[in-house]
Amino acid sequence: MRIVYLGTPQFAVPSLETFIAHPDFEVMAVVTQPDKRRGRGKQVSPSPVKAIATAANIPVWQPQRIKKDTETLEKLASVQADAFVVVAYGQILSADILEMPRLGCINAHGSLLPKYRGAAPIQWCLYHGESETGITTMQMDVGMDTGPALLDRKRTIGLLDNAWDLAQDLAAMSADLLPKTLDQLNAGTLTPVPQNDDEATYASLIQKDDYWLDWNKPAIQLHNQIRGFYPNCLTKFRSKDLKIEVTVPLGEDYWSLLPATFQDLQSVCETAQINGEPGTVVAIAKGTGPIIQTGDGLLLLHTVKPSGKKAQTGWDFANGNRIDIGEYLSSPV
Repeated sequence: MRIVYLGTPQFAVPSLETFIAHPDFEVMAVVTQPDKRRGRGKQVSPSPVKAIATAANIPVWQPQRIKKDTETLEKLASVQADAFVVVAYGQILSADILEMPRLGCINAHGSLLPKYRGAAPIQWCLYHGESETGITTMQMDVGMDTGPALLDRKRTIGLLDNAWDLAQDLAAMSADLLPKTLDQLNAGTLTPVPQNDDEATYASLIQKDDYWLDWNKPAIQLHNQIRGFYPNCLTKFRSKDLKIEVTVPLGEDYWSLLPATFQDLQSVCETAQINGEPGTVVAIAKGTGPIIQTGDGLLLLHTVKPSGKKAQTGWDFANGNRIDIGEYLSSPV
């Protein structure tokens, strides 16, 4: 089967690698976003998908706006592909593009559609405390993730899973589901199922203020925000920015869900000097890190990243800065 693959970030790499290695598929070309400045040095570099395609000697097309790029549109039409496979490409496809391949455009989306349509499904499902997510393959239409569903696969979300963990697993699931989806479509054994729009929810682009932490919120809401928007959530400590990368909610609701290393903190929590002021350091667990009073419950800072420094354990941060019980974390605004 002849396919054109459209994708950009690391999330799209496993599926591309699978199609390249699969004897039943030929990747005719790859479409990806233009090279951009990445990393600390801001060097111009290719997308992860382009790097894989280039190494495999597959033609790479990088239009600024695919719907308006006449040259790319002509190339897409001339390939006479059986399907266009789309994984986190990053641009909207026009109706003309959607109609070019024999089997249409097939997308793998990082949620159980119709929930979390949109740009950031992995992040927002964690933010909202979902206990389950997954991958849905669908036949694309002109809407935002509104096309008929094809196949799906579910994944349970653990209390300490973060967006990176989910992305790794869902990317691997996409790589497994997409060839199966195309094989069944090609064989005529797969019937597209229209989505129920009444059950749809949306996962919008993440904005800067989504990263800001408000310690008046309950511990579990803060934890979900931090793991959902990993590793970028922000607070202030001693008037300097501090990124909170990994947290652990503590208390009766969570002990049974936590590894044994954290269950040992029950005695520390029982003696914590709680003063009712959200954002207060109420205890420092030796070898583990600071414990913070929130609007409801306690939250362990497991991994943090001070401004201008590398990420470090909560214990190294507390020990290195000689943090005292009673000090405060505050909102960055």
